[in-house]
Amino acid sequence: MFPQNAVKIVGMKSLNDLKSTALMDAWADLQSIAHAAGDLEPDSNRIAFADPEFLLRREVRGIRFQLELLKPDLAFQAHHIENTIVVFGSARFKPADVAAADLAALKDSGDAQAIKAAERDVRNAAYYEAARAFGHLVATYSNRQPPADQLYICTGGGPGVMEAANRGASEAGAPTIGLNITLPHEQHVNPYVTPALQFQFHYFALRKMHFMMRAKAMIAFPGGFGTLDELFEVITLVQTKKATPVPIILFGSDYWQRVLNLDWLVEEGTISPEDRALLVVVDDVAAAWQAIAHFYHLAD
Repeated sequence: MFPQNAVKIVGMKSLNDLKSTALMDAWADLQSIAHAAGDLEPDSNRIAFADPEFLLRREVRGIRFQLELLKPDLAFQAHHIENTIVVFGSARFKPADVAAADLAALKDSGDAQAIKAAERDVRNAAYYEAARAFGHLVATYSNRQPPADQLYICTGGGPGVMEAANRGASEAGAPTIGLNITLPHEQHVNPYVTPALQFQFHYFALRKMHFMMRAKAMIAFPGGFGTLDELFEVITLVQTKKATPVPIILFGSDYWQRVLNLDWLVEEGTISPEDRALLVVVDDVAAAWQAIAHFYHLAD
């Protein structure tokens, strides 16, 4: 039903390969290095693939790229995951009940600035709940499909909208995917990501590649720089035909009309008039799903 654009990689014959004496000895050596106190020092006598000092060298960056590509790919193969719906959006939005409780706790504080921020959180909680409902809707549909046609919610794995979409799918009994990124202000994986499908990335580029490799649709809820970065990456790849066309959905017309004025870009000649058709703007979960269903001619 869906175009298959995932990279096919042949894995190990069995997990028993990981238990060979040579590999276990190398692993034990690596563990002893990791637990040793002090700075990591070069050692030419270490096995190369069990030598963290070597693997972290600038010259080995290409191999680290390969590893970040390969590790999730093998896991997706093992779980027979080929089709995802990618959900982007702010990490700062809260569930409706949490936002309401936070506002109630501030009502008598006299802190006008904090109350204003809490009131904004209550408004934005609608996006959290919509993402949760969307994740649930996709998972409910997918649960009725044969394995080859199932759709999996895939997010950045963090809080806010990402948590909401993972949560909705998890509440429908479906596995969910989280592609997390190590950041200076550490972003923890939300509790609704399936443990075997949560991955930590160092490189944004490889993380974005995994977002795109199996994506059958992208839906962007309101968000900040990270959301915009991911959104424009997808738009550019589809516009330049570097990626298979997929539905790109913007949820929340009021927000996106303020952030992204496509008509003005056309007037200025920086995009073509037909580029506006790359995006679908919706205000409710049913419309978001209908855009995907219509694109792929999916039955209810």
